[in-house]
Amino acid sequence: MTQSLPRISKAVIPAAGLGTRFLPATKATPKEMLPVVDKPAIQYVVEEAVAAGLSDVLMITGRNKRPLEDHFDRNYELESALTRKGDAERLSKVQESSDLANLHYVRQGDPRGLGHAVLCAAPHVGDQPFAVLLGDDLIDPRDPLLARMVEIQEREGGSVVALMEVEPSQIHMYGCAATEATTDSDVVRVTGLVEKPDPAEAPSNLAVIGRYVLDPSVFGILRRTEPGRGGEIQLTDALQLLAEDEKIGGPVHGVVFKGRRYDTGDRGDYLRAIVRLACEREDLGPDFRTWLRSYVTEEL
Repeated sequence: MTQSLPRISKAVIPAAGLGTRFLPATKATPKEMLPVVDKPAIQYVVEEAVAAGLSDVLMITGRNKRPLEDHFDRNYELESALTRKGDAERLSKVQESSDLANLHYVRQGDPRGLGHAVLCAAPHVGDQPFAVLLGDDLIDPRDPLLARMVEIQEREGGSVVALMEVEPSQIHMYGCAATEATTDSDVVRVTGLVEKPDPAEAPSNLAVIGRYVLDPSVFGILRRTEPGRGGEIQLTDALQLLAEDEKIGGPVHGVVFKGRRYDTGDRGDYLRAIVRLACEREDLGPDFRTWLRSYVTEEL
């Protein structure tokens, strides 16, 4: 009888970045706490992990990230005030974040790149596969990317990365995958990875976006990985070794995502994400779309 692969239950969310692209807003406020309509970006990411069945969430934080912990903690004073007012709707929203998941926190200390942030999760994760979700990428809950990645990892073993087609001129902004087709139309075998290649040298236009499901063997590789591009320990470099030799920790597959993704790591895309999500909200969308049409017509 074939031995079943372990069920994935843990998610890691690196959240130690300084958010320099959003200064001065992020001087005292973590970039993960910037609101996307009426929820901080980080809450969308935790909700995605929980929706995929990953209720054990570890955040890798750093200095000045205490508001992240406060947001997912109970606020008894606020809850009591809302209770006295009989404001059940807002009370439910406040309590929602504190009841989402079993949350843990560890500080990265010395920010040495994404690979180093993932390595900080090793004591918590242990020897089980786990997911990594980057807070800059918000995935629409109607397009369950992470659940599909978990499904592929549990079926094939090894590691799984999320891939998305981008314009060739934009591939230098991402990790880029060399791939082979599989029998699944949305799944490829990853044979190599390059971090932010020159467009002329990129092996494809498939960019790695901020979702990973990783075999724990990645920790051993990261411990030996020297700083790469930008002087940081790159997760891409570790995944490249796994892709080259599946004997280390199984194969590397990619799920090619064609759904709705909102990039909040760039100021322009952050604003576009807010507009898109607000337009699709039942409570805000009708009035907001009417105003937006009028505004665009008048301005143009």
